[in-house]
Amino acid sequence: MAGGSVFERMLRRFRDHVRRGDYLLTIHADEEMDADELTGFDVEAAILNGQVVERQRDHATREAKYVVRGKGLHGQRIGVVAKISPTGRMVVLTVYRG
Repeated sequence: MAGGSVFERMLRRFRDHVRRGDYLLTIHADEEMDADELTGFDVEAAILNGQVVERQRDHATREAKYVVRGKGLHGQRIGVVAKISPTGRMVVLTVYRG
């Protein structure tokens, strides 16, 4: 499946960024983390143990963004929407439980 290989490649990139601490959280992602009582460690854990399940197109920039579903530190299901910015950094756009 062609989408699977793209998803696997993006997941490797996201995991590499998390391991290096080379990523940014948007203000929106930070607010959503607070609202859902999640921490940065939960987001990192979800990316490190999760899977890319969907690719979306950003309406404003037309850039690809990816939905990662995984588990936080306490086993809670978490969704993370992230992309690679034009500068090559990973940007976490939003985070949610579920």
